Amino acid sequence: MSLITRRQFATIMGLATLEGVQQEVLGQSTHAPVAPQTKAPAKGHSDVIVDRSIATPEQIWADLMQGNKRFTSGKTLSRDFAQARAKTATSQHPYVAMLCCADSRLSPELIFDQTLGDLFVVRTAGNVADEIALASLEYAVEHLHTRMLVVMGHEKCGAVAATLSGEEMPTENLAALVRKIRPGIERLKGLVKGETLMNLAVEANVHHSASCVVEESPIIRREVASGKLTIVKAVYKLGTGEVMHISGVKETAAAGR
Repeated sequence: MSLITRRQFATIMGLATLEGVQQEVLGQSTHAPVAPQTKAPAKGHSDVIVDRSIATPEQIWADLMQGNKRFTSGKTLSRDFAQARAKTATSQHPYVAMLCCADSRLSPELIFDQTLGDLFVVRTAGNVADEIALASLEYAVEHLHTRMLVVMGHEKCGAVAATLSGEEMPTENLAALVRKIRPGIERLKGLVKGETLMNLAVEANVHHSASCVVEESPIIRREVASGKLTIVKAVYKLGTGEVMHISGVKETAAAGR
């Protein structure tokens, strides 16, 4: 079968934009940029680490990608975990939350070269958001004032592969996982196959998970609509360690819910 373009992929998946509801992190923030405060990087590193409490979404994402660049190059920062532990013992201010797969190779703190208290991480098979995962994310947004939510899938995701197989799952729990993923990827079957199908299904599942988070959480939907929370969608490359931002498509959120 022939390959499909990114535009065709978006059309097939029905990933439409709801004006005023979802911000894309790259160049589409609805707020004027605020000059971030910075703190000095660790000795031997030139990266400037932004103050995420006041930085723009673009600056927060750029900061995370600097960390990912350090990770992929093997030049991660030297961490004083005792100091970080003491600093976060009485309170936490993780301005970035992450919903990602439970796969053992997908550790956000390592992938983005972060330390204790930097990220509020929720990990589930297939990066799906059930009621408990949503409650966790709502806590981060409502009480910890998280400003960015990254929904991240990864290459060769076993949960996505199991869903594509169409096979009966051996337990009700696994069947529930497949039911959660299936609506986001089933329209791709029959259009492409092999590695192309798997890669597009991983991306489609990220879009679907992000959409479900917005649609099923009134707290997150409100914060996204107000511009206080930015949702970023990404895919992790297992071989290179790179995080790839999925650009050009915004998830659908039902108006008025």
